[in-house]
Amino acid sequence: MSALTLTPRALYEEVAEQLRQRIFRRELEPGSWVDELKIAEEFGISRTPLREALKVLAAEGLVTMKVRRGAYVTEMSEKDLRDVYHLLSLLESDAAGVVARTATAEALRSLQELHAELEAATDERDRFFAINERFHMRLLELSDNRWRSQMVADLRKVMKLNRHKSLFKQGRIEDSLAEHRDVMAALQARDADAAVCAMQKHFSQGLEAAT
Repeated sequence: MSALTLTPRALYEEVAEQLRQRIFRRELEPGSWVDELKIAEEFGISRTPLREALKVLAAEGLVTMKVRRGAYVTEMSEKDLRDVYHLLSLLESDAAGVVARTATAEALRSLQELHAELEAATDERDRFFAINERFHMRLLELSDNRWRSQMVADLRKVMKLNRHKSLFKQGRIEDSLAEHRDVMAALQARDADAAVCAMQKHFSQGLEAAT
C-alpha cells in the first residue's frame, strides 16, 4: 500500500524539481507559457503528475496559473522584488542576531569556511551563487528556527527569478563579499546588533543593485 502511494508523489516532485531548475537556468523564461503537452511528451509522463508539479511551483511563486490559459513562469515586478528583499532582510538579519548570541565556535568556523569558499569563487558566477546560498542557509540553520528557515528557502526560490541581474552589475560581487566580511566580523565579535545591521545593509545594497 505505501509503495503505491509514494510512487506518484515521488514522480511529481521530481518533475517539479526538473522544471524548477529549468526556470532557474532561464530555459523557461519569466513570462513564458509552460507548454504542458510538449513537456509531458518530453518527460514521458501523463499530464496528471505534470499538473501536480505545476501546483507545487505555483505555491512557491515560480509559476502563475491563469484561468483557461495554463501556467506561466512568474515575472517579477519591481514591487515584487522589493517585497521579497524586505522580508529576507527582516528574517535573515534577525537570524544573524541570534547566531551572534548563541552559535558555538565550531558553528562559526563552518560559516567562516563557507565565506572563504565564497572569496575564492569570484571568477565563477554559478559557483558563487551556489556557495552564497549555502552560506545564507547555514546561517539560518544555526539560528535554529525551522519556520524562519522554510520561509527564507521559499523566498529565495522566488528571488532566483531575478538573481542574475544584481550580481552581473559591475563591482557587485566585490561589494557583496565586503558585506559578507562585515557580517562575519560581527558574528565573530559576538555583536548581535552589528550582525543585524550588517545583514540589513547586505540586503539593502543587494536590492539597489537588483533594481
